[in-house]
Amino acid sequence: MNQTNESGTVPSESSQSSESSKSSGRRPRGIRVVLLALMISVLLAMLDNMIIATAMPTIVGELGGLAHLSWVVTAYTLATAASTPIWGKLGDLYGRKGIHLTSIVIFLVGSAASGLAQSMGQLIGFRALQGLGAGGLLVGTMAIIGELIPPRERGRYQGLFASVMAVAMIGGPLLGGALTDHLGWRWAFYINIPLGAVALIMITLVLHLPRRRSKARIDWPGAVLLVTGITSLVLLTTWGGTEYAWTSPVIIGLGTLGVLAIAVFVLVERRVTEPLLPLWLFRNVNFSLVAVIGFLLGFVMFGSTVFLPLYQQTVQGASATGSGLLLLPMLLSMMVVSFVVGRTITRTGRYRVFPIIGAGLVTTGLFLLSTMDTGTTTTNSGIFMAVLGAGMGFLMQLTMLLAQNTVEIRDMGVASSTATLSRTLGGSFGVAILGAFFTARVAGELGDAAGGAAIEVSETGAQLDAASLEALPDAARQTYEQAVASGTHMVFLVAALLSIIAFVLSWFIHEVPLRDGGTPTAKGPATGSGSGTDGTVTDAAPDTPVVPDPATIGGPGPTPVPAPGPGGPTR
Repeated sequence: MNQTNESGTVPSESSQSSESSKSSGRRPRGIRVVLLALMISVLLAMLDNMIIATAMPTIVGELGGLAHLSWVVTAYTLATAASTPIWGKLGDLYGRKGIHLTSIVIFLVGSAASGLAQSMGQLIGFRALQGLGAGGLLVGTMAIIGELIPPRERGRYQGLFASVMAVAMIGGPLLGGALTDHLGWRWAFYINIPLGAVALIMITLVLHLPRRRSKARIDWPGAVLLVTGITSLVLLTTWGGTEYAWTSPVIIGLGTLGVLAIAVFVLVERRVTEPLLPLWLFRNVNFSLVAVIGFLLGFVMFGSTVFLPLYQQTVQGASATGSGLLLLPMLLSMMVVSFVVGRTITRTGRYRVFPIIGAGLVTTGLFLLSTMDTGTTTTNSGIFMAVLGAGMGFLMQLTMLLAQNTVEIRDMGVASSTATLSRTLGGSFGVAILGAFFTARVAGELGDAAGGAAIEVSETGAQLDAASLEALPDAARQTYEQAVASGTHMVFLVAALLSIIAFVLSWFIHEVPLRDGGTPTAKGPATGSGSGTDGTVTDAAPDTPVVPDPATIGGPGPTPVPAPGPGGPTR
């Protein structure tokens, strides 16, 4: 006979079967199928941010529009960043499965349209549509994992997702080059369609989550203000020093608009009933810390993957495909460490030491990379990248795990979207700001160089392709290589100095026990959902079936779930 628990609910048989499956260390087949589909979702979103790099020369050759080349990437990343918090809140209010399926459909439509684009303007517009769907793919995946898997076990699975991200970051340029060479650049977009269709079918048939019937309305004024603020600040860092001078009216106007929009957004979020981004979440010490660390991680992570291939191709003489292979030490160390850390967290429930080690290794790796010059061998640079990759492996998914462990299930979407947004914005700002340092250093080196060879190089601009570099006289080529090495030194030195901030902040993370199930007790906006004033988390009754039972994912319907607390949505 079933016994009632402390909350007055009766644990279902499916919940009991779930407990037995957990105790055996195995997950039912249904959840493994869902996790595979979610891994495909992450692969799609991350891969399409990287796959376009090696296809761009061919795209420009066919469509033209060289002056708008950067917008093919910027439109995607900007739409992803701006839409992320909206997708997270929609999932919290109206159910994660339907919202996630919608984001997949939007992404696939954008992919097909991008492949059919007949002009650079069309491609930029369709890439923005694709990025809009990608924002939902990333945050939806992490929120669904947070709802299916208790935090204690989540580290193991999020380590796998970190490996998928690593594969996409490094393998994207390789795949893009291969598809462009053998099938044409349009297949860099068409490849998403069969993969996305598989994920769509698998999630539709296998995933069952509690339904939400929320009468709350999405905070559209807050959404407009947040999108305006994010867009203005990203454009400021993208255009500043390149398209427009830092002191130009356009840049000053964007900065003013961005700051005002964010300030008004904060005022709006303090007053609305269902805020897009509940500000009281930041009263939790761990949540605030991992948001900042995630931003810094995105800053250095995306900056590294952009400027390392440039150094390898220009200074070390690697081909486009070869530079991708040279990044393998960073990829492999990231994958191995992510996997080991995830399983260790699942086994021990301890994690505080990992962000400290990770931030320390990232800082060390970046300082090592800043020492590279024209004489650095591929072996040495490979060791430096392996150190950086190991640090990223400690941090990549741990920031998401800690963010989710501080909130209730009903706030999993906004927690996931905030962690994703901080990393995405860090990447956008990192590429733009580090790019400004790189360009300024290269231009300065070329301008200071003596002789006619240096003048000849400086007239070609800050970047040369392999063919143009080969055509230069020896003296000019050596001058340019030295300038690129100096620019790369500046990039990694700045990144290393910023990563010290993440290392210092990581020491302040509290060791809050990871929950084996259930959800934190709601304490309302006064103290932060599920959090005490000291940043700790209190668990609900351990046998309360709040998390949907993985054993029933492939079954006829969702497991009944009690309301999370006063004012929470009925699920």
